[in-house]
Amino acid sequence: MSDADDAILVRKCIEGDPRAFEALLDRYETRIFNAVLRTLNHYDDARDVTQAVFIKVYRSLDTFDANRRFFSWIYRIAMNEALNHLEKRSRVEAIAGLRPDDPRLSGEGDHRAAAARLDLYEALARLKPEHRAVLVLKHIAGCSYHEIGAVLQIPEKTVKSRLYTARELLRAELLGTRESDGC
Repeated sequence: MSDADDAILVRKCIEGDPRAFEALLDRYETRIFNAVLRTLNHYDDARDVTQAVFIKVYRSLDTFDANRRFFSWIYRIAMNEALNHLEKRSRVEAIAGLRPDDPRLSGEGDHRAAAARLDLYEALARLKPEHRAVLVLKHIAGCSYHEIGAVLQIPEKTVKSRLYTARELLRAELLGTRESDGC
């Protein structure tokens, strides 16, 4: 599907075709959920926020500008919802209740790979939301610098700078060498 296909589906949704929204949901639900999960690091919260994103998308379809990319529009909504959810929580939590052998972390059953993923997710959880968001959008959602800038509404230069900083902070978290200076 292309951006033009998305615009057609949005138009059909506005005209009342429920199959068109199902097609958008099929196309974006997993990608949005994964981005939200990596931002929130809590499976149940990610499910709730993803549902809220699609409710908001459905209710706001008439505000979508067909000259823009639907992908950027929906990811902006998703990141805003996820970051708003983080602000509401009293503290950032690691993925609650998951063990390295949990099937949600590993499809191949490799305990070591699952443990490494869990370490990564926990390290992501310790980053500030703005750093976590650029990492998730770049490395999990596969967005370009331009797309990340559009989603987060920041200049590309800021995206590059923030991504560099986020990678360094994540590396330090994973290596356990992060100083306790509040970064």
